[in-house]
Amino acid sequence: MILTVVINSRSDFLAIPSSSSPFLLDRGRIPDELLGGDVSLPFSLEIFLLLCCARAQIKRQLHLTSLPTEALSKEGSGFLSVKKLDTYFYLYSFPGLRHLSNFRSSGKFDLTDLTHPHTWYPVARRKKRNIFLHVGPTNSGKTYTALESLERSSSGVYCGPLRLLAWEIAQRLNKANVPCNLITGQEKKEIEGARHSSLTVEMADITSDYQCAVIDEIQMVGCRTRGFSFTRALLGISSDEVHLCGDPATVPLIKRILEVTGDVIKVQHYERLSPLIPLKVPLGSFSNIRKGDCVITFSRREIYRLKKRVEAGGKHLCSVVYGSLPPETRTKQAKMFNDESSEFDVLVASDAIGMGLNLNISRIIFSTLEKFDGVRTRDLTVSEIKQIAGRAGRYGSKFSTGEVTCIDAKDLPLLHSSLESSSPLIERAGLFPTFDLLSLYSRLHTNVGLHDILEQFLEKAKISSDYFISDCEEMLKVAAVVDKLPLGLYEKYLFCISPADMNDEIAAQGLTQFAVNYAKKGVVRLKEIFTPGTLQVPKSQTALKELESVHKVLELYVWLSFRIEDSFPDQELASSQKAICSLLIEEFLERLGFHRMLRGGSLSLQKDTQSSILRKYFPRLEAESQLESAKN
Repeated sequence: MILTVVINSRSDFLAIPSSSSPFLLDRGRIPDELLGGDVSLPFSLEIFLLLCCARAQIKRQLHLTSLPTEALSKEGSGFLSVKKLDTYFYLYSFPGLRHLSNFRSSGKFDLTDLTHPHTWYPVARRKKRNIFLHVGPTNSGKTYTALESLERSSSGVYCGPLRLLAWEIAQRLNKANVPCNLITGQEKKEIEGARHSSLTVEMADITSDYQCAVIDEIQMVGCRTRGFSFTRALLGISSDEVHLCGDPATVPLIKRILEVTGDVIKVQHYERLSPLIPLKVPLGSFSNIRKGDCVITFSRREIYRLKKRVEAGGKHLCSVVYGSLPPETRTKQAKMFNDESSEFDVLVASDAIGMGLNLNISRIIFSTLEKFDGVRTRDLTVSEIKQIAGRAGRYGSKFSTGEVTCIDAKDLPLLHSSLESSSPLIERAGLFPTFDLLSLYSRLHTNVGLHDILEQFLEKAKISSDYFISDCEEMLKVAAVVDKLPLGLYEKYLFCISPADMNDEIAAQGLTQFAVNYAKKGVVRLKEIFTPGTLQVPKSQTALKELESVHKVLELYVWLSFRIEDSFPDQELASSQKAICSLLIEEFLERLGFHRMLRGGSLSLQKDTQSSILRKYFPRLEAESQLESAKN
C-alpha cells in the first residue's frame, strides 16, 4: 500500500480519497482508528492532513514527526520525512489539493491533471451558490442591477477587469453609505468597519465568505492572457449570491462549467436602454467632426496623428485615451471630455474605452477596422466592434441616442454586418496552474528553473474541453531573467506575475534592476526621481513615451512593495512620484491641445538610449548594480 501525506494549510476540511468516493471530515476530528497512533502537529499553525491511500482503510500504524516552523517556507514548498514502518514519504505543503481524477484508478497523483479545477476551491464548494447571469449589450443596465444587489447585501465583493472600474464601484458604494475597501494590485484603501470590497479580479479572495459577489465583464474568461483570473473568481468565490455581468455569448459555457458545482443558475437577459444607429454614410471630411464624437484607432502614433488632424480645423480640442496612459490620466482625460464647459469636446481613443470609463459619446467613428494584436494585423472581431460601438449613446446623458460610422466607406459593410450579428459563443475558459501545483511539480524536478518548470508543466497539462491553458508568454520572458538570479521559487514566481511590460524596454530594464538588487541586497531603495525645481512637462512625443514607461516602472515598485514590503520599503515615495508622472503627462496633453505642440518624429527609442533613460531616473539602482558588478 502506498500512503502519501500532504500538508493542507488553508482548508477547513480533511479530505480522504479512497477506493470509494472521497469524503470530508471536519478539521480536528480525525478518527483514531484511521491514524492508529500518536500524531504530533502544532495545530496553532492550522495544519491539516490530506491522507491519500490506495485502499479503503489504513490498517497500519502511522507516525508523523513534529512539524518545525521552518518547514513552512514562504513559498509553501517545505517538506518533512514521514515514517510509516520502514517506508519514508515526503510531506508536502499544498493548499487546496482535493481531487486528481486518475487517483482512484492508479493510486498515484498526477500533478499535471487539471481536469477538475472546481475542486481547487473547497471553501466555495461548501456552498450551494445562487448564480445570477446578467447578460446583454453595452448600456443595457445589467451591471447597474447587479450592483443594486451588492449595495443591499450585508457583505460583498465586486471584481472587475480594471482598476478604473474598481475605483468607480468603491466610490459609488461609499457614497451610498456602504463602507467599501478598494484593493488593486497597486493600491489598498481600507475603510473602517467595511464589509464590502471592490477589487481587480486578480485580487479576489477565495478564502472569505460573502453574501453577495459581482464579477463584471465575465466574458473575459475567454481572454487568452487573463481568462484564468476570471475562471478562478467564477469557481472560487464563496458567496451566497454571485452576479455575473457580461456578454450573452458566455451563457452556455458558464452553465457547463458550473454543472459539477451544484450551484443554482438563473439567466436574465437585458436590452439596450438607448438606441444605437449604424449610419449608412462614412464621415467623409474631418470638417464633419462634431462635439461629442469619438474617433477610434489602434496605435499610439495614429491617436496623435488623428488628434492633430482634428485640431487643425480650429473648431475642436481632443482628449485622448489609450492603454499605456496611466489610469489616473485616462480618468482625467475622460472627465475633460465629459465636461460640457471644457474645450476638449472630441475624444480620440483606442479600444481602451471599451470598458472602465463612463463617457458621454454621441458618435463612434472607426478610423479602421483592423488592429495589430501583438502577433499579426487582423480584422476586429464581432465582439470587439460591438463592445466599442456600444459606447455611443449613454443612457441618461446628453447623447442618449448613439450613432456609429467609419471614416472610410469601404469599412461600412463589416461594421454593419458585425452590429447585426450575435457574438460568437465563447467555447472555453482560461486556466492556469496554481503556484502550489508548480511548487509540488518542482520538487519532482530538482535543478530546473522556473522557466523550464512552466514549459514542462504546461506541455504535460491535461484539461477538459471547456478550458484552455492561458498564454504565459510574458511570464516566460520574466522567468528567463529571474532564473539567472539566486532567488527562491516563490520569489521568482512573484516577479513573473508582476505587471511588468517586457515589451517596453525601459519597463523591462526596471524589472531586471529590481530583481538583481533584491537578489543581491535583499532591499531595493528607490531614490527620489523628481525634485522641486526640476519638474518638466514633456516637450515631445518621445519624452512623453519615456515618461509613460517610467510610470510603469514605478507601478511595478508599488506592486512589489505590497507583496515584499520589507524589501521594497519606499512605497509612499514611489506612489508620490507615480502621481507626479501622471500630472506631467496630463499637463503635456493639455498643452498639446492648446498650443498645437505636436511635431513629427520617431516614437521609438534605441536600446542604448533606453538604458541611459533608466540611469537618469534610477541612479541609485544603477550605482548599486555597478558596485555589485565591480565586486564580482
